[in-house]
Amino acid sequence: MTKLSVTFICAFCLAAAVRAETMRVQVQNGQVRSTPSFLGQVVTSVPYGQAVETTGAQGPWQQVRTADGKTGWMHSSALTTKRITAQSNGAAVSTGASGNELALAGKGFNADVEAKFKADHAEIDFTWVDKMAKMNATPEQIKGFVKAGGLTQNGGAQ
Repeated sequence: MTKLSVTFICAFCLAAAVRAETMRVQVQNGQVRSTPSFLGQVVTSVPYGQAVETTGAQGPWQQVRTADGKTGWMHSSALTTKRITAQSNGAAVSTGASGNELALAGKGFNADVEAKFKADHAEIDFTWVDKMAKMNATPEQIKGFVKAGGLTQNGGAQ
């Protein structure tokens, strides 16, 4: 086999391995990050239902290109291969679930289930749970926490 044919075969295999796939954002506000990590800087946000092209993967992270040409990384939990259409009584609707609603639904909770659980467990003080649910940390605060604790990003959700 000549050097040229080996080069051609390698290039063909590489192109096939990096084949782009269209995926859709299944969260209200999908964040595209500069690195495959939740600590990566947010490059842009992509709304619910919007298509992105995947161009690579690293663990649970997908390298993506948005419709306006921006590139970065999205966690695979924010993406689906299914076409997203919200339905209400058989008619399409233009609204999506919030990120909190999707997270709760993924855990089997919604506002009604949570209210029933609280009613069934009146002896439990949910004050701190409610306070924690309202807490938000900026990426800078998270980076400071990671650095102060000497934590590293090895495995896990990152």
